[in-house]
Amino acid sequence: MSAQTQLPATAPRRTELDALRVFVVLGLVFFHSALVFSPDDDFYVKNSETSEAVTVFVGFGVVWAMPMLFLVAGLGSRYSIRRRGAGRFARERLLRLGVPLVVATLLLCPLPQWLRLRAADPGYHESYWRFWPRFLTVRPDVADFPFVLDGEYFETGHLWFVVLLLTFSLLLAPVAAPLADRSQRVGRAVERRPALLLLLTLPLAAINAFLGMEEGFAGWNRWAYLVFFLFGYALADDDRVRGALRRLAVPTGVAGLALFAGTAPGFMALDDPFTEWSPFALVTRALFGAAGWCWVMAILGLLDRPREPRPPSRVMAYLGIAALPVYVLHQPVVVALAYGVVGWPAPILVEYAVIVAGSLAVILVLYEGVVRRTRPTRSLFGMRAEPPVALPVQPPDPPVTPAR
Repeated sequence: MSAQTQLPATAPRRTELDALRVFVVLGLVFFHSALVFSPDDDFYVKNSETSEAVTVFVGFGVVWAMPMLFLVAGLGSRYSIRRRGAGRFARERLLRLGVPLVVATLLLCPLPQWLRLRAADPGYHESYWRFWPRFLTVRPDVADFPFVLDGEYFETGHLWFVVLLLTFSLLLAPVAAPLADRSQRVGRAVERRPALLLLLTLPLAAINAFLGMEEGFAGWNRWAYLVFFLFGYALADDDRVRGALRRLAVPTGVAGLALFAGTAPGFMALDDPFTEWSPFALVTRALFGAAGWCWVMAILGLLDRPREPRPPSRVMAYLGIAALPVYVLHQPVVVALAYGVVGWPAPILVEYAVIVAGSLAVILVLYEGVVRRTRPTRSLFGMRAEPPVALPVQPPDPPVTPAR
């Protein structure tokens, strides 16, 4: 490995991105708990009383949260490849993502589907253990790549993020070096004209408009996430790009709000805004894609402020290591808690608070009591066996000593 590809082991961390990743992962507990009360989403367990306010609440989350998670993952991939090389990076991702994907698909994903059947039909009394082999009855379906297995009950569920991240990582490995080299030219161009970053609204708008938005993937088309992942890998750590993002943060945030507001008529009036081919639907989806990129730009720029490099706090270090296991565990736990709560004669806010608080408590118990306890369980849930790859920050300029 050349000297340029090495990453110093002591590089300070981009603590704002660590915090953002943790915020999104924990926020998914709040997000999926809210879907229990949404009148539009086909969640596993639904409350008899729903609220349109939930639709607005989750809409504000889907437009930026999962794109940001892929972008941060792309940035982490950049430094992992610098440290390990492309070949070792691919092998590491196969283990860290592939193993928990298989384990959770076998052990966790059947539970929400089984509870969906029980919630939908009070007369359904099939035991979980009799349902489990039916869930695993699958057939190949390469047309839905990278989701290459299909079945009457089978699904990857919330693990679609892990499937896509693993796929993107393996696609990246063979082209990582030339992509990193060419990104230097882009960085120089952005330094001269920061508004060039807005051009990424075009592919994102086009992908969502013409390939369709996918409700099962948090509202975005699966291949739109690849754009965010590659931006994170190629450009998100470039000082020239970071400077441009800081300068554009406020105007792009305002533009994102305006574009997102522009999607409201389509989402409210169309029968299926995610897939319809009317001009109105195409424009709605295009505006959504453009709004998402503007919001991501604004968040990155607003959070990236000069600060003294310092190690993450104990809480952030703990949560950062726990992020992938928490993601893997969260949805089955939320669905199981919701299944027991939705029949209560209580207001929506009370039920929602119980589901959120109970889910967070159960996830913590499972993580502390099961996942972290042994080396095998840590490996099964994708926990690192070594310190995490740092997301470096630019060290501050040394203080200037006044001339005597």
